Amino acid sequence: MKKRLLFGIAAILTGFTASAQVNKAPSYPIITHDTYFSVWSNTDKLTDGTTTHWTGVDQSLIGIVNVDGIDYRFMGKEPVRYKTILPASDEKSYAVKYTEKQPGADWIKPDFAAADWTDGMSPIGDGRENKIRWRSKDIWIRRAFNVTRIDDINELFLKTTFDDDIDVTLNGETIYTKVGVSKGYEFIPVDKKKLKLGENILAFHVHDTGGGTRADAGFVDKLKPAITAELAVAEQKNVTINPTQTIYNFKAGKVDLDVTFTSPLLLTDLSILSRPVSYITYKAKANDGKTHSVKVFFSASTDLAVDQAKQPVTASKYSTASLSILKAGTDEQPILKKAGDGVRIDWGYVYVAAPKASGATQYITSEIDAVSSFRQGKTATTETKGTTLALNTVIPFGKVGPTAVSKFIELAYDEVWSMEYFNTRLRPWWNKSGKETIEGQMTKAATEYATILQKCTAFNKSMYAEALKAGGKAYAGLNVLAYRQSIAAHQLLESPQGEILWFSKENFSGGFVNTVDVTYPSAPLYLIYNPKLMEGMLNGIFYFSETGKYGHDYAAHDLGTYPHANGQTYGEGMPVEESGNMIILTAAIAAAEGNPSYAKKHWKTLSTWVNYLTKEGFDPANQLCTDDFAGHLARNANLSVKAIVGIGCYAQMAEKLGEKETAAKYRAIAKEMAPRWMQLANDGDHYTLAFDKKGSWSQKYNLVWDKVLNLDIFPQSVYDTETKYYLTRQNKYGLPLDSRKEYTKSDWIVWTATFAPTKAQFDALIEPIYKYSQETTSRVPLSDWHETVSGNQVGFQARSVVGGYFMKTLHDKMQAKKKK
Repeated sequence: MKKRLLFGIAAILTGFTASAQVNKAPSYPIITHDTYFSVWSNTDKLTDGTTTHWTGVDQSLIGIVNVDGIDYRFMGKEPVRYKTILPASDEKSYAVKYTEKQPGADWIKPDFAAADWTDGMSPIGDGRENKIRWRSKDIWIRRAFNVTRIDDINELFLKTTFDDDIDVTLNGETIYTKVGVSKGYEFIPVDKKKLKLGENILAFHVHDTGGGTRADAGFVDKLKPAITAELAVAEQKNVTINPTQTIYNFKAGKVDLDVTFTSPLLLTDLSILSRPVSYITYKAKANDGKTHSVKVFFSASTDLAVDQAKQPVTASKYSTASLSILKAGTDEQPILKKAGDGVRIDWGYVYVAAPKASGATQYITSEIDAVSSFRQGKTATTETKGTTLALNTVIPFGKVGPTAVSKFIELAYDEVWSMEYFNTRLRPWWNKSGKETIEGQMTKAATEYATILQKCTAFNKSMYAEALKAGGKAYAGLNVLAYRQSIAAHQLLESPQGEILWFSKENFSGGFVNTVDVTYPSAPLYLIYNPKLMEGMLNGIFYFSETGKYGHDYAAHDLGTYPHANGQTYGEGMPVEESGNMIILTAAIAAAEGNPSYAKKHWKTLSTWVNYLTKEGFDPANQLCTDDFAGHLARNANLSVKAIVGIGCYAQMAEKLGEKETAAKYRAIAKEMAPRWMQLANDGDHYTLAFDKKGSWSQKYNLVWDKVLNLDIFPQSVYDTETKYYLTRQNKYGLPLDSRKEYTKSDWIVWTATFAPTKAQFDALIEPIYKYSQETTSRVPLSDWHETVSGNQVGFQARSVVGGYFMKTLHDKMQAKKKK
């Protein structure tokens, strides 16, 4: 029976490569479930770097295969670890002297007399948590500290975080200067000879260009790695990315090892989608026709369960009837206390589970001792308290010959409580009753392993085939790269009112919950595969308005800062943008579901919003749109398109609801606006960025819904004119967003390409984006905001908006429905 099961699993795994789709990515998805449980590899070879959270913070997974007594590392690299020399504010508050008035030029000198400067304690910034509340444009800071030993330092690094521009000096000598905000804490090498025995002066100036403020600096010593140089590295032969899996193929001496990471994000099965359990499958076989002794070592850092590596954790080992389990979480367990963008979860627990039938051995060590414990056979070690512990699993394969042997483990996370929704704590969807356990979920995942892998394989093939048919190989490749990334930026919940909530986090661009102009570009993926999830993206915004909690006649921007969905926290509204988005997406749900019942439920609110668009949308005032990074813009032609299309969508829904007079009224409004728009935006061979800016241009990506939903508002000549012009403006890595900059948003390019009149024009617009995805040097989960000349990331990463890459597939599905 066991032999038959193993053969079946091997057959499934063999099928993975049959649907090989993409072999290169800016970052490779390893574990992808939600915005907290999200691990990536940022190097083309799995052994060339430490695995990280999507924010770039180390969350180390290490893999070693032992073949006939020889160890080969095939996954991960030891994380860089630092010893504190001078603590920054994330470790402890420290004393400084500071001023917000321009000091004399000698302020950086050690003997400078700062008698009239203010004494204070860090942290420094504009937030409530800061002891020095800095809200002016500039701050100058001096920090005195003593050094007793220098020779013991391995490598000195400046540890600093700042918003926005910084200049740092040590004992009067500049050691670091940067223009622009830091991505969390940055570590900059410094010659340790610049330190001196006795008193030292660290002086830094930070200039704020807008938005938030922060200023912090200290020193750390980069420790020597513990993984020894003689450890061999397995040869990576290939990597394949599918929608639900990433598969690596290695040669470790006389054995071939395939490692498959499966996050079964199947959008049509909410029980599997919400289950926070990923599989790591190992398939070993001899490559020389002989038999060899094989075992695999897997080590997961407890950093998966902390926000900062310094946080103390407790780990434990236990078992159920069928699983051996390791568990770890912070001692503090600050449930739902922290909110923000670059924040990782520090409550709940991470789990590593192995089926007892696999014969695995599990134990706990410090992270720095994990590899040596395996190599020295010290697998009975169990260290349960500390910082940066390691959860270790050794899986014996016994004698392996030409017939492949497969075994798997599970990596899981129980958040206990996932989010706040208008001050009510919500459990994750899989445990919305409060009666489920993570052990039960891991047991189900193990029992259903073969079935789930079959479902993933089938979905991988069908999704790719649909995308290939809709847009060709480059387009299909983009869809593969987008699939897990988009889903893993969401959390599935049930509201106290019993409604589905599919909440996004606005990753790396504010950390907001359920941002409407993030929902909008993400929508195509969910409209295709489960429109109920699309409803879950809108339900919270409707609730916000319909309960009177948001007292405006236009739609809100967001519901809070993740994980607190307690009301809008973005400082400014986007009235035309968000109202248009909500109306268009409700119409898209009606089209995808084949009935207007969801629109009927919210008709009064939709009617309020459409009247706002009718009054304010055609010639928008000086307000933000979804491209807010580009700044305010009055008379925005593309935003005007959104209003016109939104009014047309409202008319279409009214028609489906049987409200003939209402439908006729608003369709007439939209149809009357279109020629006026053409006249105001006309600039000869294209249409302008803004009505009053002749010589400018922009992508009119909002036009795509006119085609997708068959509204028939704008004449074909608009699409012909715009597309032809776009093709004259392309750069190596894509079409710029508009005439102001060379940067672009790749999701909008796909929307623009979708309304291109010909397949050749579509391909011409898509190919440069795929080229960007394959050639960018920005090694982060795919950024949707990049420079079209260099291919470098401008900002944003790991965002859900890449779900917008599915627009062409959605378009084709809608057209097929129309023909039926």
